[in-house]
Amino acid sequence: MSSDTRPGELGAFLKARRAELTPATAGLPETGGRRRVSGLRREEVATLAAISTDYYTRLEQGRMQASAPVLNTLARVLGMDEDQRAYMFELAGRPSGRPARRAVQRAQPRLQRLLDDLGTTPGIILGRRMDILAWNPLATALVTDFAGIPEKHRNYIRLVFTDPDMRKLYADWKNVAHTCVAQLRMEAARDPDNARLASLVGELSVQDPDFRRWWAAHHVAVRGVGTKTLRHPVVGELTLDWDTLASTTDSDQQLVVWSAEPGSPSHDALRILATWADTPAPRARTDGSLPG
Repeated sequence: MSSDTRPGELGAFLKARRAELTPATAGLPETGGRRRVSGLRREEVATLAAISTDYYTRLEQGRMQASAPVLNTLARVLGMDEDQRAYMFELAGRPSGRPARRAVQRAQPRLQRLLDDLGTTPGIILGRRMDILAWNPLATALVTDFAGIPEKHRNYIRLVFTDPDMRKLYADWKNVAHTCVAQLRMEAARDPDNARLASLVGELSVQDPDFRRWWAAHHVAVRGVGTKTLRHPVVGELTLDWDTLASTTDSDQQLVVWSAEPGSPSHDALRILATWADTPAPRARTDGSLPG
């Protein structure tokens, strides 16, 4: 078996996915009687995937390496979305050759310039592990005083779970936090040997039962677009769209911006907040850089 595979994690992920399905949702007839396990049985997954039960059992137990066609079939049978499918392939055989240590991560100059020019749009630059590499004044006014947070703790998912004000800020905190965990799961698949990421997961797992439960569920997601409702202490409730702009020169960092429909109450509130947060300093960025 290739040293690049992580069969234990792959098995746990497959178990979590089949536990979410029922014979009815998978297109199998109900046989009646009490089921000893939640979700699909191993033999039912094997039947749907047209493979032997022994093959699937060994795969889930980490004693078999699946081929790409089998993984594609399992993705279809278990109803995986594109993010989950990509995550499964990462676990089954991620690309090798990652350096043991990475260079210090800095905000890309092009992203930084774009961020600095966003006068009425809050934005932050996220790096590996959801570390916050840079921000503009309006992001500080909207979310929190990033500059006042110790550099080693300047991490978005850490703030979501440990800062009481962040729990108050998001109207649907549980959905926001669950999505953050799913995004961090995807990052863990891409960079499984990152010691700081492992430390972050361990710390949050001990501190928060929601994080611990959601991490164990193996849900995955990538940062893209969405809509969030925030309850701001100064301008009240805002419904904002968020978008992710990736750097073509560094795939490990993205510019995340929040915006509102022109003419909407939320758009007006952002303009008020921009005036309230106005400062003579043209730039707001980290004064150092986060270690890799």
